[in-house]
Amino acid sequence: MREQLEKLLASGRDNALLRFGLGNACLKDGDAAAAALHLQQATEQNPLHSAAWKLLGKALQALGRLDDAEAAWNTGLEVAVKQGDIQASREMTVFLKRLRR
Repeated sequence: MREQLEKLLASGRDNALLRFGLGNACLKDGDAAAAALHLQQATEQNPLHSAAWKLLGKALQALGRLDDAEAAWNTGLEVAVKQGDIQASREMTVFLKRLRR
């Protein structure tokens, strides 16, 4: 899956959905650094993609960048609430509570 998405990116296709999928695949492969790069791009290309903010926070947390993870989840939570994305807002609220302990 990751290889296919990387080929699409290399062919010149670049959009938030592709970056989100690639970031998710990298995170599943245990490559949090690559995941964070792709998910950061996804949030820049579509700042209203709450799931990208959620995964970006997870990638940053895996890298030990806890302040950055908190910032990503705070932004993602604002976006999710505005978008009416109840599930993502609940998840990021839980992540933030755990992080602040």
